[in-house]
Amino acid sequence: MSGHSKWSTIKRQKGANDVKRGALFTKLSRDIALAVQQGGGGDPDMNFRLRLAVDKARNNNMPVDNINRAIKRATGEGGEGIEEFEEVIYEGYGPGGGAILLQALTTNRNRTASDVRSTFNKGGGNLGESGCVAWNFESKGVLTIEIDDPDRADELSLVAIESEADDVKHEDGILEVQTTPDNLSSVQKALEVEGVSFASSDISLVPKTTISLDDKTAEQTLRLLDNLEDLGDVQKAFTNADFSLEVLEKYQDNS
Repeated sequence: MSGHSKWSTIKRQKGANDVKRGALFTKLSRDIALAVQQGGGGDPDMNFRLRLAVDKARNNNMPVDNINRAIKRATGEGGEGIEEFEEVIYEGYGPGGGAILLQALTTNRNRTASDVRSTFNKGGGNLGESGCVAWNFESKGVLTIEIDDPDRADELSLVAIESEADDVKHEDGILEVQTTPDNLSSVQKALEVEGVSFASSDISLVPKTTISLDDKTAEQTLRLLDNLEDLGDVQKAFTNADFSLEVLEKYQDNS
């Protein structure tokens, strides 16, 4: 299982303070806006990217009114001008050499690049050139399900595989299902028939190879990832660092 999936799931379980939750809602609203912009319309039933963005917002307890308001703003129905965001990818390295790839939405490339570079430097990493780590990541549909029962996990794994999932792993109480982006919808629907509740459902960038770090360097990398994701223009951070459950839980307890 990717370290990113375990990291994201534990963060969601631990929750966040009000300040961080407000920032999260802003990012979720931007996800919704981009989904409307790229997926063609404001109807989640007709726009699967929007459905994913809305489901993610709901899973993070974003109020329905906020979700509807974000959709209306993105489609121009809110009485405000549509704010156009540019999607930018940043690549670099964390402490110990772990690859880090960022997806950002910005209205000012210079501001965002400056913020990202400064955060990398302060966290013991460095911002790299375009293409330096992107080769090690591939776009995948990723579903995560919190489940401790190994028999039930095996049943759901079989359903996922029969629905043409690419890979299924059960580790540390989390079932992770990977698909091609195009197959994510059909695999998700097949699992929903089984009464599954998803911890997350998203199109993510998954590392082809991972790197193990010692505990100290792993914690430094986690801190850098959190600081990068705290930047207003950064939507998601991905890494090929593989974090143990013990390191993740220790880091969260000390945060």
